[in-house]
Amino acid sequence: MWYNLTNESEIITPAVLVFPDRIEANIRRMIEITGDPSRLRPHVKTHKMAEVVKLQVELNIRKFKCATLTEVAMAASNGGEDILLAYPLLGPAIGRFFDIIAEFPKKRFSVTVDSLYAIEQLSRAAEKHNQILDVFVDLDNGMHRTGIKPTEALGLVKNIVENPWLHFRGFHVYDGHIHESDIKLRTEHCDKDFKAVLQLIQDLKIFDIGVDELACGGTYTFPIHAKHPSRTLCPGTPLLWDAGYKKNIPDLEFDPAAVIATRVVSKPNNCFCLDLGHKSIASEMQPPRAEFLNLEIEDVINHSEEHLVVSSPNYESLSIGDVVYAIPIHICPTMALHEKVYVVRNNQATEKWDVVARNRMY
Repeated sequence: MWYNLTNESEIITPAVLVFPDRIEANIRRMIEITGDPSRLRPHVKTHKMAEVVKLQVELNIRKFKCATLTEVAMAASNGGEDILLAYPLLGPAIGRFFDIIAEFPKKRFSVTVDSLYAIEQLSRAAEKHNQILDVFVDLDNGMHRTGIKPTEALGLVKNIVENPWLHFRGFHVYDGHIHESDIKLRTEHCDKDFKAVLQLIQDLKIFDIGVDELACGGTYTFPIHAKHPSRTLCPGTPLLWDAGYKKNIPDLEFDPAAVIATRVVSKPNNCFCLDLGHKSIASEMQPPRAEFLNLEIEDVINHSEEHLVVSSPNYESLSIGDVVYAIPIHICPTMALHEKVYVVRNNQATEKWDVVARNRMY
């Protein structure tokens, strides 16, 4: 079995195990879907690890998308050349962003905006640092989280174009509200919601305003946007994959490349108690919050900060101290709970990688 370790006795649990050969296979699959690594702007929020950025750079991916300043610095430090902070940049964080720009003068940095207030704040900071700042307008075509509606964005774009300290690069369109498992229905939903974006691009042509880049989608819509050569793709989860996407997006064939290792620490009332509490696996999903690979789960009895108690029809199959392997339902927030991960090569944990960008930068 690909996930079984030959040196289980050396692993402190709970822990995340990552498999570089599988990560590389996933990167190559991403490139295969897009047809060209230059079309990829993968999100680093899933893995948050320098080594994974380096693996992508080795395969000629140079653009990256981030959600935090720590992720921006990590991507820049490990070969990223064109880095987008796709998150509202406000308050003291603006100054830190310009510090990162100064630290990496040969790199290209951008940020998303969706309001005149943000434009004003960024413009003042850009003038103060004597640095023209690249910006993407964040469009809300259905997610209703951040972004401005495409039908209301024309004035915002014109304001940026007329600002001497800002440079309009294009649009960021994250359509994370699209969740259909059926690829046909998902495509119909994606194309329908994207019509307003295409109309906005046509409207800009009247004012002779071009769009350098369309940074589009996440994992669900990755294969849909990939069919449009003018769009840049921003998947994140395919790098490590998880049990949730494996179930919900059957048309995407990526390899699980991150596994949780947990131990049986007790056997109360004909149940297994594992050291897999809320503090070691993402808990916003419904129980059991993981797909167990070598343990059949009947029911989740209790899930608390440091413990997971489950019933199983195979109570005698495992003893106290045995290792259980599981693929998280949601890998992204799971990674943020771990400072380090074990790196597995040929069924042996050989080293550790830091999950460096889990740290916030204050």
